[in-house]
Amino acid sequence: MTSSPRVLGALAATGAAALLLSGCVAKADADPSAALTVSSTASDCAVSAGTAKSGTLTFDVKNAGDQVTEFYLLADDGLRIVGEVENIAPSASRTLTVTAQPGDYFTVCKPGMVGDGIGKSAFTVTGDRVAVNGPDAEQKQKAVDLYAAFVKDQVGQLVPAVDDMVTAYESGDDAKAKELFATTRAYYERIEPVAEALGDLDPRIDYREVDAVAEGLDWTGFHRIEKDLWVPAKDALNADGETPAWQDWAPSTTEQRGEFGDQLIADVQELYDYVHSDDFVSNLEDQGIAGVSNGAIALLDEVATGKITGEEDWWSHTDLYDFAANVEGSKMAFSLVSDFAAAQGDDGAALVDEIETGYADLEAALSQHGSLKDGFVAFTDLTDAQKRELVDLINALAEPLSQLTGTTLS
Repeated sequence: MTSSPRVLGALAATGAAALLLSGCVAKADADPSAALTVSSTASDCAVSAGTAKSGTLTFDVKNAGDQVTEFYLLADDGLRIVGEVENIAPSASRTLTVTAQPGDYFTVCKPGMVGDGIGKSAFTVTGDRVAVNGPDAEQKQKAVDLYAAFVKDQVGQLVPAVDDMVTAYESGDDAKAKELFATTRAYYERIEPVAEALGDLDPRIDYREVDAVAEGLDWTGFHRIEKDLWVPAKDALNADGETPAWQDWAPSTTEQRGEFGDQLIADVQELYDYVHSDDFVSNLEDQGIAGVSNGAIALLDEVATGKITGEEDWWSHTDLYDFAANVEGSKMAFSLVSDFAAAQGDDGAALVDEIETGYADLEAALSQHGSLKDGFVAFTDLTDAQKRELVDLINALAEPLSQLTGTTLS
């Protein structure tokens, strides 16, 4: 979150870049002989085969456990959702049908529909590339549906991650809470504009102190906890560069930690409830493909206006984690709509190539400082030249990316 103007209607999204808008297709289009079976239990996600030929694939998913479950086909990064089927009751079966291009994927089940899931396994699609058929409107709806699936998945992982971090924070295990802080926030940062569209929910979860003070709000959420965990020096200044860090602030008591921690858990639960509601689905349909495209732009704006300045995580200096998660969310949204942009003649194809190059260059530069998996260096460890390189790459990507929505809808 930054103090820049809210992008209330923007949407963050996932895509499957390797699939180029592969997604759920009508079951009638599938070859019944190519059906794969999946058995989801409390401890395993057993798929009948680990390989298949490109084209339309059908997964017949049986819930053999005692909790409602979900099944996902993920792209090669283990994050992007190619297809998913959810709300499978115990003893019930559901079918997932996708059009899959050649490449490497993962399968995973999620009993209870929260957390990282279980039984994650490699899945390979061989053969030749296939065309994705279907009316334009139908394909656009599939992109929106995949975005919805990604948001639900990220918030589903955010819930237990926040619970673990808060448990450490409330119990006084600051070392553990610090360890979990940045990686927990990544789930939120990938889908941040969703919460921003819900009035005061994002301010409660993710406002910095200077923003809360400026708007006369109670300061709660991630960054209130952050300041407790990384107690500022007596002569430190807040992110505005003017206000003494200790002015009108003191480290939280045990009771106050309980209140701040419980409030964050409640607010994240509210976000979870929303993304599993009919209102969320309706809002997505109203936004349509433009919302997905605008989500790519909005998330890169988050990087440009806050993360790259080091103002987001002012006390922990974990800004590069937020930076990377925002970029991931932005790239995923772009990958969902890139085919529509590329279809708009030579200019559209050239724009997509320019954006893809921009993401690759930015990711390469960011990887020099770490990764979400292995950890990043503190933002304060970057030299001015390294910060300038990232700024230049963001600006180089932001300009063509700003043209994405207009090109996609033309």
